Amino acid sequence: MAPSAMNTTKSKEQQEIDDWLPITSSRNAKWWYSAFHNVTAMVGAGVLSLPYAMSELGWGPGVAAMLLSWLITLYTLWQMVEMHECVPGKRFDRYHELGQHAFGEKLGLWIVVPQQLIVEVGVCICYMVTGGKSLKKFHDVVSPDAPPIRTSLFIVIFGSAHFLLSQLPNFNSISLISLAAAVMSLTYSTIAWVASVHHATTRGAGAVVDYSMTASTSAGRTFNFLNALGDVAFAYAGHNVVLEIQATIPSTPDKPSKKPMWKGVIVAYIVVAICYLPVAFVGYYAFGNAVDDNILITLEKPRWLIAAANMFVVVHVIGSYQIYAMPVFDMLETFLVKKLRFKPGWPLRLIARSLYVAFTMMVGIAIPFFGGLLGFFGGFAQAPTTYFLPCIMWLCIKKPKKFGRSWCINWFCIIVGVLLSVLAPIGALRSIIMNYKSYKFFS
Repeated sequence: MAPSAMNTTKSKEQQEIDDWLPITSSRNAKWWYSAFHNVTAMVGAGVLSLPYAMSELGWGPGVAAMLLSWLITLYTLWQMVEMHECVPGKRFDRYHELGQHAFGEKLGLWIVVPQQLIVEVGVCICYMVTGGKSLKKFHDVVSPDAPPIRTSLFIVIFGSAHFLLSQLPNFNSISLISLAAAVMSLTYSTIAWVASVHHATTRGAGAVVDYSMTASTSAGRTFNFLNALGDVAFAYAGHNVVLEIQATIPSTPDKPSKKPMWKGVIVAYIVVAICYLPVAFVGYYAFGNAVDDNILITLEKPRWLIAAANMFVVVHVIGSYQIYAMPVFDMLETFLVKKLRFKPGWPLRLIARSLYVAFTMMVGIAIPFFGGLLGFFGGFAQAPTTYFLPCIMWLCIKKPKKFGRSWCINWFCIIVGVLLSVLAPIGALRSIIMNYKSYKFFS
């Protein structure tokens, strides 16, 4: 066979594989798809712990950390959107493809993929646990006199839904689930801060709210501060899936995908601000340092509202799990089809994705305190992929003028991101050491 014919056959086969893989199989998404995909990816159930993080930071540093994180991550997300088509006629549909363009084929792969997998697999496991625990909280609130049921059973119930949902082929096919998740995130966030306002206005004139730090020693206050700083910083973490989301939007030279994508990102970030800032500030204002690490626990009443909020969390993390799992499915299926030469089709997809769901569910059951560990491990991957890796790639690809405005802004973000990736895990590690006696496997 002539070389040209072989190349044609190879390119046709490659196109058929790309049409099957989840990230590149559908490119007909609208701008509002990117809006609710980004909301679902970014707003995690961790928003409910922001008042607690504020109690460890205090008003000044807490407000500064919330606003600065919002601004920096919006800027780095804009960079990702812009770099998606930074080479004319080529789209970088995956985070690691952009990394390979910036750092080289092999180095880019080794820099991006391990960090991206740590974040995405870690978040999936964390959402398995969060979904199970929220189901348990719903059960306990609705039926306080019922016999206690282990958290592991609720994780199995939550995880069983994903064996079915994980078979949906691509981002566009989960758009309704993502929309429902985005609406739920806005709903339970609103419940949290409105109920806090109600508590603040009905607590009585003589009630005193304590805004002092909870730790009695300077070392304790320092470590709690670092841990809380990490909690706030890592609340903004949709960057690991942003290129994969943008890959679903059609693009032409006249109408590049960055325009509708950026419109969706702006809407998403407005929703993120509406979710995060009132919950963090109003929750802290209402309860001070008496707030729990989940503000729904602090609120307690009315019971029906707290039960509903926990069910909204369940619906939200169902969508979030799917958003973070899709790039992992893409990597897994790409490896199986392109490297191991498996035939693409539904049997391969059924087995591969079911095994991944089973893996995340089993780890969640075995280590139900995984969320406490994620703050430590996430510090090594979340901060780079969100805060400074986009800036480094921007400097490598765009090469802005040294000491110019763009150059200075990028280096500021890099310094902040590196400090977060070093300091936040220290606080998280200390928290793990202090709380390890309360950690129970298979609880």
